[in-house]
Amino acid sequence: MITRRQLLGGVGALAGAGALAGCAPTGTPPGRDTLQFWHLLSGGDGVTMQALLDRINDSQDDYFVRPTVLEWGTPYYTKLAMAGSGGRAPEAAIMHSSRVPGYVPGGLLDPWDIDRLAELGVGQDTFTGPMWDNSVVGDQLYSVPLDAHPFMLFSNREVLRKAGVLEGGGFPEVGTPGEFVEVLREVTAAAPQHGLSYGFIGDGAQMWRLFYTLYSQHGAEMSFPQGGSAKIDDEAAVESLRLMSELVDGEIASSQGTIDAGIAEFSAGNSGLLFSGVWELPPMQDAGIDVNIQMIPPVFGRHAVYADSHAFVLPHQQDPDPQKREDTYAFVAELLKNSFDWAGAGHIPAYVPITEDPEYDDLQPQANYADAADHIVYDPKAWFTGSGANFQADFGQVVQDAIRSGEGFQEAVDGLRSMVDEILAEPNPVDPEGTWNA
Repeated sequence: MITRRQLLGGVGALAGAGALAGCAPTGTPPGRDTLQFWHLLSGGDGVTMQALLDRINDSQDDYFVRPTVLEWGTPYYTKLAMAGSGGRAPEAAIMHSSRVPGYVPGGLLDPWDIDRLAELGVGQDTFTGPMWDNSVVGDQLYSVPLDAHPFMLFSNREVLRKAGVLEGGGFPEVGTPGEFVEVLREVTAAAPQHGLSYGFIGDGAQMWRLFYTLYSQHGAEMSFPQGGSAKIDDEAAVESLRLMSELVDGEIASSQGTIDAGIAEFSAGNSGLLFSGVWELPPMQDAGIDVNIQMIPPVFGRHAVYADSHAFVLPHQQDPDPQKREDTYAFVAELLKNSFDWAGAGHIPAYVPITEDPEYDDLQPQANYADAADHIVYDPKAWFTGSGANFQADFGQVVQDAIRSGEGFQEAVDGLRSMVDEILAEPNPVDPEGTWNA
């Protein structure tokens, strides 16, 4: 949630945004338009993005993409909202897809012209159904996905082989919670420490990712209508929390696991499995783990996997330069068509022709989980949900005690509903007229 105080308080920080551009190139070659491009990608993602931008800048003479890298999370989204509300935004920016619905009502984003994208080879048929549907708000396209980064099951094949459960190069496709737990106990018996590494203590995002994956496997949906009451399937929610609690029993997985401890345990070869996002693939490969990644088995009936996407958006400009807007479309289309290297960070490239390229089959283990893009579920659309928002942390505070104690699951679901209903009773900070509420 971005309050008026946060909005105004970030003005000074915005003025210094250019200083955060890091090693981004300076100076625009003569005769080219400069396209300002903001993103929040750091580490390996930032390096890969810069390489893609360098390739685009070197391949043509019409425009030059100048990136500005800003701090991940609330600082980034506050600055982006400020820029859009003032109509003095960059030509393009990266947002998490789950955050886009909260920016549309106040006119902070401009919609994409679907026909213009189609002329450049980008359209509904070049993305999976879940990715495209999540990019549409109302009846307009407000984001163009670059990737999907789902919450997955990592396997150390050496440990699974020792346990005698390695199947099809990874974890067996079990079909019920009981079967899942049974195989996990076999892995636990063969692992040096725990069968499963799962960091959740004090980490609402980690709890939400697993919970919403299991919840969605029921075929259940969750919706948060503004001014109304949260729609939550109690049975699906309770069963999901109960399984999560069973997994962190101190034997299968630590009952005190943090994300850092879980990653360290798995990367050291001390566990057979890990729940985490695909962005953890590079460090696991660097650690020498014989790693596979796949969706968490559909123990509640259907394939579903929680995910978010990095996506291109058009921050609102009051009077956009027609040529720069045209160049922005060309830039985004070109980057999507050449995003093969983006898979190196573990992400699933959103542009389907990339993952359907025969060369992608040679990219392991990424090729093994490319089909997860057909089954991803995003946060319920609301102004307060999404990556980097407070909702996931608040969710963790509501459910953590139930997960750890193994009781009070219905009370936790009731607490979640009450928490969401309180937020829904508050006004959206960005009202339909685009003004900010205190």
